Amino acid sequence: MNFDELASNMTADIYQRLKESVELGRWPTGGELSKEQKALCLEAILKYEIAQQIPVEQRTGYLPSNSCGPANEVDTIDSINLPTGGEE
Repeated sequence: MNFDELASNMTADIYQRLKESVELGRWPTGGELSKEQKALCLEAILKYEIAQQIPVEQRTGYLPSNSCGPANEVDTIDSINLPTGGEE
Protein backbone atom coordinates (compact mmCIF):
# COMPACT_ATOMS: atom_id res chain seq x y z
CA MET A 1 0.00 0.00 0.00
CA ASN A 2 1.44 3.38 -0.97
CA PHE A 3 1.15 6.72 0.87
CA ASP A 4 -1.84 7.93 -1.17
CA GLU A 5 -3.82 4.77 -0.44
CA LEU A 6 -2.87 4.87 3.22
CA ALA A 7 -3.92 8.51 3.57
CA SER A 8 -7.17 7.96 1.69
CA ASN A 9 -8.13 4.95 3.80
CA MET A 10 -7.23 6.13 7.30
CA THR A 11 -9.97 6.23 9.91
CA ALA A 12 -11.78 9.39 10.97
CA ASP A 13 -10.14 9.06 14.40
CA ILE A 14 -6.63 9.03 12.94
CA TYR A 15 -7.56 11.99 10.71
CA GLN A 16 -8.71 13.99 13.76
CA ARG A 17 -5.55 13.09 15.70
CA LEU A 18 -3.33 14.17 12.82
CA LYS A 19 -5.19 17.48 12.50
CA GLU A 20 -4.88 18.13 16.23
CA SER A 21 -1.19 17.20 16.18
CA VAL A 22 -0.49 19.64 13.34
CA GLU A 23 -2.49 22.40 15.06
CA LEU A 24 -0.64 21.94 18.36
CA GLY A 25 2.74 20.99 16.90
CA ARG A 26 2.84 17.93 19.16
CA TRP A 27 1.86 14.27 19.00
CA PRO A 28 -0.86 13.09 21.42
CA THR A 29 1.98 11.60 23.52
CA GLY A 30 3.55 15.06 23.90
CA GLY A 31 6.49 14.70 21.52
CA GLU A 32 7.16 17.58 19.17
CA LEU A 33 6.51 17.22 15.42
CA SER A 34 9.46 17.91 13.13
CA LYS A 35 8.98 20.05 10.01
CA GLU A 36 9.03 16.88 7.90
CA GLN A 37 6.40 15.23 10.10
CA LYS A 38 4.15 18.29 9.88
CA ALA A 39 4.46 18.29 6.09
CA LEU A 40 3.63 14.59 5.82
CA CYS A 41 0.70 14.92 8.24
CA LEU A 42 -0.70 17.86 6.27
CA GLU A 43 -0.35 15.93 3.03
CA ALA A 44 -2.18 12.95 4.56
CA ILE A 45 -4.91 15.23 5.93
CA LEU A 46 -5.50 16.84 2.53
CA LYS A 47 -5.51 13.50 0.71
CA TYR A 48 -8.02 12.12 3.24
CA GLU A 49 -10.31 15.14 2.81
CA ILE A 50 -10.27 14.73 -0.97
CA ALA A 51 -10.84 10.96 -0.79
CA GLN A 52 -13.73 11.40 1.65
CA GLN A 53 -15.21 14.13 -0.58
CA ILE A 54 -15.30 16.65 2.25
CA PRO A 55 -16.76 19.88 0.84
CA VAL A 56 -14.06 22.34 -0.23
CA GLU A 57 -15.35 24.92 2.25
CA GLN A 58 -14.68 22.51 5.14
CA ARG A 59 -11.20 21.40 4.08
CA THR A 60 -7.98 22.29 5.85
CA GLY A 61 -6.59 25.63 4.70
CA TYR A 62 -9.77 26.82 2.96
CA LEU A 63 -10.14 30.59 2.70
CA PRO A 64 -13.26 32.19 1.24
CA SER A 65 -12.53 33.95 -2.04
CA ASN A 66 -13.26 37.39 -0.58
CA SER A 67 -11.14 36.94 2.57
CA CYS A 68 -8.15 38.82 1.11
CA GLY A 69 -9.98 42.02 0.28
CA PRO A 70 -11.00 43.15 -3.20
CA ALA A 71 -10.70 40.49 -5.90
CA ASN A 72 -8.22 42.55 -7.92
CA GLU A 73 -5.88 43.08 -4.96
CA VAL A 74 -4.15 39.69 -5.34
CA ASP A 75 -4.98 37.79 -8.51
CA THR A 76 -2.79 34.71 -8.13
CA ILE A 77 -0.13 33.27 -5.90
CA ASP A 78 2.30 33.99 -8.75
CA SER A 79 1.90 37.71 -8.12
CA ILE A 80 3.45 37.43 -4.67
CA ASN A 81 7.24 37.72 -4.55
CA LEU A 82 8.63 35.31 -2.00
CA PRO A 83 12.31 35.32 -1.04
CA THR A 84 14.32 32.35 -2.21
CA GLY A 85 16.90 30.61 -0.07
CA GLY A 86 20.43 31.99 0.02
CA GLU A 87 19.63 35.56 -1.01
CA GLU A 88 20.07 38.33 1.53
